[in-house]
Amino acid sequence: MKKTILIALLISAACSGFAQNKKTATKYTAIKPVGVIKNLSDSALLDVVQRQTFRYFWDFAHPVSGMALERSNVAFDYGGEVVTTGGTGFGIMAMIVAVDRKWIPREQAVDRMLNMVKFLAKADAYHGVFPHWLNGETGKIIPFGRKDDGGDLVETSFLFQGLLTAKQYYSGNTPKEEELRNRIGWLWSEVEWDWYTHERDNLYWHWSPNNGWAMNFPIRGFNECLITYVLAACAERYPVDADRIYNRGWAQSDFFKNGRSFYGIKLPLGFDYGGPLFFTHYSFLGLNPKGLKDKYADYWEQNVNHTRINYAYCVDNPKKFKGYGENCWGLTASDNHEGYNAHSPTNDLGVITPTAALSAFPYTPKESMKALRHFYYDLGDKIWGEYGFVDAFNEGKNWYAKSYLAIDQGPIVVMIENHRSGLLWNLFMSAPEVQGGLKKLGFESPAIKNN
Repeated sequence: MKKTILIALLISAACSGFAQNKKTATKYTAIKPVGVIKNLSDSALLDVVQRQTFRYFWDFAHPVSGMALERSNVAFDYGGEVVTTGGTGFGIMAMIVAVDRKWIPREQAVDRMLNMVKFLAKADAYHGVFPHWLNGETGKIIPFGRKDDGGDLVETSFLFQGLLTAKQYYSGNTPKEEELRNRIGWLWSEVEWDWYTHERDNLYWHWSPNNGWAMNFPIRGFNECLITYVLAACAERYPVDADRIYNRGWAQSDFFKNGRSFYGIKLPLGFDYGGPLFFTHYSFLGLNPKGLKDKYADYWEQNVNHTRINYAYCVDNPKKFKGYGENCWGLTASDNHEGYNAHSPTNDLGVITPTAALSAFPYTPKESMKALRHFYYDLGDKIWGEYGFVDAFNEGKNWYAKSYLAIDQGPIVVMIENHRSGLLWNLFMSAPEVQGGLKKLGFESPAIKNN
């Protein structure tokens, strides 16, 4: 796929290992991409996939801000300066994996993080809440839609899931790490969660200085937004009545409780057949579902069963799409041959999205490993590239994406790591802010300290 000159320059700058701003040029260690390597063990293959996928957030980061570019190609009428706040949160967590596995030096990661949080401190925000998209050079908002030109509470939650995890990880007694923790704390303290209740029993997704509450989108479950309510419950400077908005807002929709069985598998919450698999990923990059319970669900059961239903549907393949089976499965939101869609068993277009099965490693390790080996060895160069696996493919249409998306690449690195070591789960769940928020909402978890 052709790229604009701007994107080509960004790739060139990133792959040379430089992040450039107007005052300084900081040299970073570049990670060299590799092709398909034969006869890898499972562990070695996971290493290769995590490391190459991480390149999206390291070598392909915006050269000024260090933030994650929305996508690798220019599409949908927006340009190469678009960085994503939520995708950057995922990338921050992926960077922790890279440091911990010694793919990049810790000092360079701290420098990159400081660059990002300094950029965010000057970027457009609305009552402390960042927009979905920013210009990665100027920090000015790039509207996500005609009226979506203000704060995006859900994308901001994904960002802070990453920032609070980083605050726990970069705990060193050095001036830079201390500064990083302080700056994250300042950004965190400025989020006005109470403003985004609209003085009602709900959190609202959007607010704009130009359009106010015109988007009128209350955040109700069950979907990818559980993390938003958990973080709102953590707030101290701008607190919300956490118990009230959680039970009267989040838990009040006609698609919250389910309780029916699909393919003989019970689904406690959510849409029939579970919906797209990113529901089991985005909020749970840091929020550990193992042993996590409230009065509505056991979230480990919820996520495992949702994933198993998605897998069973692809194996059953009722629409007889080419390629589907026990080695090739996973329906979630991604690019497709027609543009972009949220794929699921009830919205199946014949499109398999690698992040769906690969980010499900904690829930379905055997099935995910079969899919990984198929993607890597059988489909090989059709979908394996410089930033890991491309976004999606449709074998029936002989269509293989050339694009990579931040919100799809990030969960691959993070959730594989949670499967392998629990690193991000352990860090995020240990944050005192998170501990307090979970207690306020009445959650149970082995990670919650009772003192």
